[in-house]
Amino acid sequence: MAIEGKDEQAREPRIRLGMVGGGAGAFIGAVHRMAARLDDQFDLVAGALSSTPEKAIASGRDLGLDPSRTYGSYKEMAIREARLKDGIEAVSIVTPNHVHYEAAKEFLKRGIHVICDKPLTSNLADAKKMKKAADESGALFILTHNYTGYPMVRQAREMVANGELGKIRVVQVEYPQDWLTEAVEQTGAKQAVWRTDPAQSGAGGSTGDIGTHAYNLAAFITGLTLESLAADLDSFVEGRRLDDNAHVMLRYEGGAKGMLWCSQVAPGHENGLKIRVYGTKGGIEWVQADPNYLWFTPFGEPKRLITRNGAGSGAAAGRVSRIPSGHPEGYLEAFATIYTEAARAINAARQGVAVDKAVVYPTVDDGVKGVAFVEACVVSSKKNGAWVKL
Repeated sequence: MAIEGKDEQAREPRIRLGMVGGGAGAFIGAVHRMAARLDDQFDLVAGALSSTPEKAIASGRDLGLDPSRTYGSYKEMAIREARLKDGIEAVSIVTPNHVHYEAAKEFLKRGIHVICDKPLTSNLADAKKMKKAADESGALFILTHNYTGYPMVRQAREMVANGELGKIRVVQVEYPQDWLTEAVEQTGAKQAVWRTDPAQSGAGGSTGDIGTHAYNLAAFITGLTLESLAADLDSFVEGRRLDDNAHVMLRYEGGAKGMLWCSQVAPGHENGLKIRVYGTKGGIEWVQADPNYLWFTPFGEPKRLITRNGAGSGAAAGRVSRIPSGHPEGYLEAFATIYTEAARAINAARQGVAVDKAVVYPTVDDGVKGVAFVEACVVSSKKNGAWVKL
């Protein structure tokens, strides 16, 4: 991986990793495991992989975990692993949203670093408690907004920070999908059941699941702080309890304006994440389906294509690229970048030194902002799209 400090990291022992959730039938757990292993920085050595002890044990066996380190509950795992000489140093939490806070709390209070799937929690009260727990623990907290790991997203962020777009005026971001176009949750499909259940997912449906990704991506690239929003949420599928489509107008501090669309009932879109940012000097456009390219248009000049590790690509993209230009890197590599950035921070903590300033990953603070975004969308929509301050 073409990241500064790889040789130094390679000499460090792999980080001992545990996992909460992610057992049989869980999509995102497998993604986290692949991401954690891609750059050879972590060893998965323990897990509480399911909500029932029987399923947890079976999932641990399938992954080849030591039976003595396969636990029936996350609390049991946190207590025992904290006492072991070779206990876990970090834990990945990949459960439904409503479990995030209670699970993370058990590890944070024992000084174990947390790598948590998004959104941070299912409600803002828990998000604020999570931040307090993280701040008090001294352990690191990494939130896996994986799209921030793409090299050309880092390129876009660097260009905005360097002033190449001038003062930002307009942000357009969208994330449409089509997998919930019909009431698949009524068929018992595991991913659909919990994601459309307010008790497990929280107040937001599409807003919480993918809208938070779009919101976070816009903030990551532009560096802008959202001041207020006006949202129109819909549950188009009959009987669905959470939103499956949202149109959100955004007002940022400093005067920039934005629009965010997220939908899970948009036939023809699988994972259509896309962002466009326009400033006084130019504009950029990035599409997740074609992630190795970034379009840049300086005002009054022809449109330019910047390729990953190609001409015009800068240091921010290069340090998270693994292979030469022309060979595509994608979703798993971007996810792995978050894990490798986490490994850098954890290794710095091991050594008692400051982490390199180039290391960037979403934090618990980003998570609180994401949950606040979701709840503000729900409040605004209930008030017929009224403007709501965050």
